[in-house]
Amino acid sequence: MLEPPRALEDLLLYRLSRLQAVAGGMVLRLCEGRFGITRREWRLLLVLADRGTLGSSALADAAQLDRARTSRAIGSLVEKQLVARTAMPGDRRQVMLALTAEGRRLHAQLFPLVARLQHDLLAALDPAAVAALDAALARLQAQAEALAATAALPKANRRRRPPVAP
Repeated sequence: MLEPPRALEDLLLYRLSRLQAVAGGMVLRLCEGRFGITRREWRLLLVLADRGTLGSSALADAAQLDRARTSRAIGSLVEKQLVARTAMPGDRRQVMLALTAEGRRLHAQLFPLVARLQHDLLAALDPAAVAALDAALARLQAQAEALAATAALPKANRRRRPPVAP
């Protein structure tokens, strides 16, 4: 039986966040320091490299980003000439997005560096543990999606003050 968390270090999401902060920080330094793109822009480039030409809404969904942030990142990627935006005939509000030759070159340079970081991180585990981690992450992702689909939680409101105890 799983013991309930009693301290900060017992919280799975906190531990994952710490791992993401350290390991993700290295990716961030590569993206921003060497290649001049943000992590969000990198994520969009990865999706376009993997899935090909997409509409902006489909790209936001595939990258699991909100549409407003995706739109800003797309604008930046177009400005940097890493992504091409093509209006759909008959509906100029609909655009299709694809990597440019420069976007494909950047992906081809950066992806192996990120893959190497992942390899080096996972080197702390034996192959059986890596396979178990992969399976566990897939189950946790499915569980999180199921919980999110049924959770009755209030919308985020960062302007709201926390309740004051009487």
